[in-house]
Amino acid sequence: MTDQQNTEAAEAQGPQFSLQRIYVRDLSFEAPKSPAIFRQEWSPSVALDLNTRQKSLEGDFHEVVLTLSVTVKNGEEVAFIAEVQQAGIFLIQGLDEASMSHTLGAFCPNILFPYARETLDSLVTRGSFPALMLAPVNFDALYAQELQRMQQEGSSTVQ
Repeated sequence: MTDQQNTEAAEAQGPQFSLQRIYVRDLSFEAPKSPAIFRQEWSPSVALDLNTRQKSLEGDFHEVVLTLSVTVKNGEEVAFIAEVQQAGIFLIQGLDEASMSHTLGAFCPNILFPYARETLDSLVTRGSFPALMLAPVNFDALYAQELQRMQQEGSSTVQ
């Protein structure tokens, strides 16, 4: 088969999506006030920062990285800071630009989030802190908000 025949055959099959690998790209944990923090009454406040990025690899392969950064304070003192970069390699073919953008910006992070959440929880408990089970995240809503923000910025710069 020629390259053109392969391309035509792939298009005839329709869109293709396949998860190739899930892995931890980076991991960090810091408890700057230990061991004194363990002797205090525990009334934590949790700040979560969430970020995604994607990169095209060779062919139709894409890497998506979901970063969860958590800062937990006990009163005014930082009890711990934990961060995980959960990544995945996805094979994606046959999508138009808008569908590809949505897949990389919302669908893939939805797949990665449970892994990142479990890794973060395990990291925190290994630091001898109470379990940190983050609530589910609606990546479709976050993606829609980001698109709306970008459209507003685009329209405000045109004026």
